[in-house]
Amino acid sequence: MSDFTHFNEQGRAKMVDVGEKPISQRTAVAAGRVLVNEKTFSLIQSGGMMKGDVLTVAQIAGVMGAKRTPDIIPMCHPILMDGINLELTLDKNRKSVEIRATVSCDGRTGVEMEALTAVSTAALTVYDMCKAVQKDIVISNIRLLSKTGGVHGDYFRKEY
Repeated sequence: MSDFTHFNEQGRAKMVDVGEKPISQRTAVAAGRVLVNEKTFSLIQSGGMMKGDVLTVAQIAGVMGAKRTPDIIPMCHPILMDGINLELTLDKNRKSVEIRATVSCDGRTGVEMEALTAVSTAALTVYDMCKAVQKDIVISNIRLLSKTGGVHGDYFRKEY
């Protein structure tokens, strides 16, 4: 941990200087789940939610969330992202909205936080659009599935 540079001389948090790190192609994939009841699931599926098309609005919100990550997560670097893709699917067995975000860039620091923020923002948007119909919606299982690039190497989550 001798190269752990997240603290200044006074022991306080600081934004890491990544200026000397090499640029590499980086990707991160994150996922999460929003659990709803049968009525809410049917309204999402049919497009009958009063606030509009839940999946489309949540997808757009997720992209916006990824782009705003350094504004809401302290010490995150602003990153010029090459791509942000959100996939929202309905799982009839679970009565859930499954969310998956993939973020990519050529840069000096990773895009894990952007992918996780995209998923979180999309999930919160699903909640917001459905809360008038159901109060006990559950947002769960937000996690990093994989990341590639950078000096720390690749990571692939073993789902269990």
